[in-house]
Amino acid sequence: MADALSVVPASVIRNLSDKLYEKRKNAALEIEGIVKQLAASGDHEKISAVISLLTTEFTYSPQANHRKGGLIGLAAATVGLTSEASQHLEQIVPPVLNSFSDQDSRVRYYACEALYNIAKVVRGDFIIFFNQIFDALCKLSADSAANVQSAAHLLDRLVKDIVTESDQFSIEEFIPLLRERMNVLNPFVRQFLVGWITVLDSVPDIDMLGFLPDFLDGLFNMLSDSSHEIRQQADSALSEFLQEIKNSPSVDYGRMAEILVQRAASPDEFTRLTAITWINEFVKLGGDQLVPYYADILGAILPCISDKEEKIRVVARETNEELRSIKGEPEEAFNVGPILSIARRQLDSEWEATRIEALHWISTLLDRHRSEVLCFLNDIFDTLLKALSDSSDEVVLLVLDIHACIAQDPPHFRQLVVFLVHNFQIDHSLLERRGPLIIRRLCVLLGAERVYCELSTILEEEADLDFACIMVQALNLILLTSSELSELRKLLKQSLANAAGKDLFVSLYASWSHSPMAIISLCLLAQMYQHASTVIQSLVEEDINVKFLVQLDKLVRLFETPIFAYLRLQLLEPGRYVWLLKALYGLLMLLPQQSAAFKILRTRLKTVPSYSFNGDQLKQASSGNPYSQILHGVSQITLDGDITHANGNLQNEIDFASRLRQFEQIQQQHRMLAAKSQAQSRNTSTSLLKEGPKAEEPRQPATSDTNRPPSRLSKKSPGQSQI
Repeated sequence: MADALSVVPASVIRNLSDKLYEKRKNAALEIEGIVKQLAASGDHEKISAVISLLTTEFTYSPQANHRKGGLIGLAAATVGLTSEASQHLEQIVPPVLNSFSDQDSRVRYYACEALYNIAKVVRGDFIIFFNQIFDALCKLSADSAANVQSAAHLLDRLVKDIVTESDQFSIEEFIPLLRERMNVLNPFVRQFLVGWITVLDSVPDIDMLGFLPDFLDGLFNMLSDSSHEIRQQADSALSEFLQEIKNSPSVDYGRMAEILVQRAASPDEFTRLTAITWINEFVKLGGDQLVPYYADILGAILPCISDKEEKIRVVARETNEELRSIKGEPEEAFNVGPILSIARRQLDSEWEATRIEALHWISTLLDRHRSEVLCFLNDIFDTLLKALSDSSDEVVLLVLDIHACIAQDPPHFRQLVVFLVHNFQIDHSLLERRGPLIIRRLCVLLGAERVYCELSTILEEEADLDFACIMVQALNLILLTSSELSELRKLLKQSLANAAGKDLFVSLYASWSHSPMAIISLCLLAQMYQHASTVIQSLVEEDINVKFLVQLDKLVRLFETPIFAYLRLQLLEPGRYVWLLKALYGLLMLLPQQSAAFKILRTRLKTVPSYSFNGDQLKQASSGNPYSQILHGVSQITLDGDITHANGNLQNEIDFASRLRQFEQIQQQHRMLAAKSQAQSRNTSTSLLKEGPKAEEPRQPATSDTNRPPSRLSKKSPGQSQI
């Protein structure tokens, strides 16, 4: 200190702390001259003493004017040192950097000015302080004082110029500092950071692309900034990096893919679009390098396929197709499990397009890696079954395609049908809404005979009799009406002339016995009219209920459809098809006369011609109803037409007596169940009557339902929507 005072006059020291800027400036000029003389004589010890004096007595002084003077003095000393300033930078720069955080904005301003002048002198030599200077500038870019911000911007531009021309700058040391600040929300800091990224990226010798994963997320974060200028700057920087990626032979796609996947789910539309655009380019450029990241990328793409913004949807669909075209193999680190997991998760998406594409992926994986997919079947099977309840027909059809592909193996086929029946059982609305579509599609994909026989086997053992009845009625209606099952109907029609048809009839019979009308329909379809008539005759009083009559009404109406055209044509030969006539008359006798179905069937039977009768029958026919004589002579006819004359062996192979006993046993079980339910209902009603009406509940007025006429048979009964 004594050495410094010996070379610096007291007046200079006094003026350096004066409140007037001009006096401080003149004092600084004198210090510059003093240091210049000391440097010329090589007396660096005294120069260090002068710098120490300026630091301890001025820049760290509690007086603001002292601190201002000290900063001006340090800058002046650096100017005086000129080319030798680098020797004293470790003394000069730290107190200036410390002043950047001064409470007085004027001191911070002078610190910027001082460092600016110091940098102009030493240029590249002060790179050793770059990280500290960058940190200080980052804070000053958001300074509350406008003049400080302005001074910091000037200093920032000078530092950028120095860095771009320096060969001592270390990008490796700088990147952690940059990464640490990339998620700062202050708009001024963000502009400052983007500016530095852009400048450094423009330097040929600095490989910013190699460090892009370190600050890529921060750039994407800026795309949703409230400032249009910041969004634009960030977008411009990202566009430049994407172009470099396209031109670079070596890129670390993996780390960046993880960032892009997260940003593709951003609530900000512009961020999502940019992220999905990058992913699109990565899939095109990276190809097999992205195999380990397939699942993550797919998880980002599928939701974007249903994005509200059309541009995003278009890019997402293109990316999805690109990704699906890449055929990864297990030996290339391709793992089916995570991709299936993503697809399964997206089946719960609220958006139809996303669910459809998820199913396409499962289908694609099944096609390419069947054995691997089947290993994960337990993980996805329940979700695939749940998807059968989807509101979209297209989704349901795709799910059925997948199920059919899985069910190519017999064990999986059995599992599918069992699960399907179980789902129908726990959710009757699924059977009502989706049952026909599901059954028809499975019949197309897996074979109608195979599907119906399996369903019949399962329903034959079904303990829930009510459900079995409902399910059989649904299957029967599908069998009678669906164009997809025309071949199955054709096979059943040949049951008396074809072994395969006979086997099918026998296979369906047990389960169809859960519904009297279903078994009658089956017999009529198989042209086993004598057995149909026998089944009708076996019905007892308990069987003829409202539900039965509703089903009979539906069957009568089906007689008028093209499906049963062959049956109506057979009525042209009543002498040959007497059992058909008797069966139809039996159904007619079960119908209430006031019902529309009665009138339809009676009208049809009235059109049966009499010209095919033999002479004895015509003589015996009464003028009012010639059919009474025909029916009277039925006992003399054992076969319907000539169907079984050449194939009597098939007729004999079917034990109709045993079949009838089977039908009656199953119907007896249904009657016992109905009686039990009625008894429970009566007991409940009796208990309620004994308790009497609760005080707080008003008594309901009596209804006169017992006096009302029965409902029209064409009206649906609850839970009975199928035959």
